Amino acid sequence: MADTAEQKKVSDDAKSTSSQKDSDSQAALVQRGDTLSGSKDVKKKPTTRWQHNWFVMSSLVSKDFKLKYRRSVLGVAWSVLNPLLMMLVLTAVFSYMFRFNIPNFPLYLILGQVMFDTMSRATSGAMSSIIDAQSLIKKIRIEKMIFPIEKVLFELLNFVISLIAVAIVQAFFRVPPSIYAIVGLPFAVLCVTMLSAGLGLLISALSVFFRDVMHLWGVVITAWTYATPIFYPYEMLEPWMQQVMLFNPMYHYITYFRDVMMWNTWPGFRETFICLAMALITLAVGYVVFRKTESKFILYV
Repeated sequence: MADTAEQKKVSDDAKSTSSQKDSDSQAALVQRGDTLSGSKDVKKKPTTRWQHNWFVMSSLVSKDFKLKYRRSVLGVAWSVLNPLLMMLVLTAVFSYMFRFNIPNFPLYLILGQVMFDTMSRATSGAMSSIIDAQSLIKKIRIEKMIFPIEKVLFELLNFVISLIAVAIVQAFFRVPPSIYAIVGLPFAVLCVTMLSAGLGLLISALSVFFRDVMHLWGVVITAWTYATPIFYPYEMLEPWMQQVMLFNPMYHYITYFRDVMMWNTWPGFRETFICLAMALITLAVGYVVFRKTESKFILYV
C-alpha cells in the first residue's frame, strides 16, 4: 500500500511538472509574439503592439478551431450539419405540433437559429475566457481584452461556415439571395459581433469578481431564447409584448437578417439605425466596464 501511494504521488508530481512546463512554454510563445501552437517557422513577426495583439488573437482562434474538431470524423462539417439537424428537429415540433403558418418555415427557423446561437456561444465563451487564461495573466504582461474578443471572433468564424447550411435551405425552397443581402448580411453580422463583444467584455469582467454570473448567464440565455421570435412569429404576441420586444436587440438583428435573406426586402434606415445604435451602446458599456476593472483581475483569478 505504501508503494502504491508513493507511486501515485510521483505520478501526480510528474503531471503537475508537465502542466507547469506547458504553461511556461505557452506564456513564452505569447510574450515573444510566436504562435501558440509552438510553430518555429514564423517568416514575419509582429512589430507593433496592435500587430502583436492581432497575432496572438489569430493564434488563439486557430488553436480553438483545431481543438473543437480534433478527433472528429466529420470535422468542420459539423458547423454545417448541426444547424441543419437542429432545424429539422425544431421544424418537426413547431410546424406540426403548434401549426405556425409561416411560409418556408424551415428557412425562417434556421436564419433565427444560427444568428442567436452565434451570440449565445460567443458570450458564453467570452464569459469564462479571463478565468480560463489565469495562468497566462499571472505570468506575463498581456492585453487581457484579447481573450474575450478571441472567443467572439471564433464564433464569428463558425457562423460564416454555418451560412453554407443557410444556402442549402435557401436552394431547397428556391429562395434566391437578393441584392439587399450584399449590404444587409455583412451589416447584420457586424452588429451581432459588436453586441456579442460588448456583452462578452461586460460579463467576462463581472464573472472574475462574481462567479455567480457564470451560473446565471445560462438562465439568461435560455430566457432570452424564448423571448426572441426564433421559432414563432412576432405577430402572435400580445400588443404589450410586441412593445417590450422592441427593446430586444436580437429581435431586431434576426428580423433584419430575415428581411434581407428570406423576404428580399430592405429593412429601412430607421431599423438600420436602431440595430447599429444598440450594438455600439452595448460595445461601449462593455469596453468601459472591462477597462475600469481589468487592473484588478490578477487579484481575483
